[in-house]
Amino acid sequence: MAIKPIVRYGDPVLRENIPPVEEVTTEIKELVSDLIDTLKDARGLGLAAPQIGVAKRVFIVDLSAVDITAEVRVFVNPEIIESSGMVEYEEGCLSFPGIYQNLIRPEWVKVKALDLTGKEFVMEAEGLLARAIQHEYDHLDGVLFIDHFSTISRTMVEGKLKRLAKSA
Repeated sequence: MAIKPIVRYGDPVLRENIPPVEEVTTEIKELVSDLIDTLKDARGLGLAAPQIGVAKRVFIVDLSAVDITAEVRVFVNPEIIESSGMVEYEEGCLSFPGIYQNLIRPEWVKVKALDLTGKEFVMEAEGLLARAIQHEYDHLDGVLFIDHFSTISRTMVEGKLKRLAKSA
């Protein structure tokens, strides 16, 4: 559909706890299309609706930038129902350009969500896919990846965060 501007740190929508979508409508399908176009243009791995300023409980993950066999995965009203293991890996966020940090997250997750037909599905994910799901899921609850930073790491990027917040 269209490439949308990505909301940056400092915009209040990034801190909202997003309510569930009542049903998968044409509007939701168009939103997903916009998310896909925007993510491909930004060359990211995942994007949540609040990151384009839309308060809908929807995100996508597309690992095709690192795995040519990967396809876009759509999650409407996702819920992480199980997780296990812990692993440290570097993360970035399209709403925080230029900021990267090693974060510890569960290595494996089980997630329940709706697809674009409104049908519920359950899937298990590990590795980078599990990390991307958790990262985007956090966006739907107003949790940002900087919230997982240690105090020292947060202090080190404080100047960048202030500049981002001013430009939001």
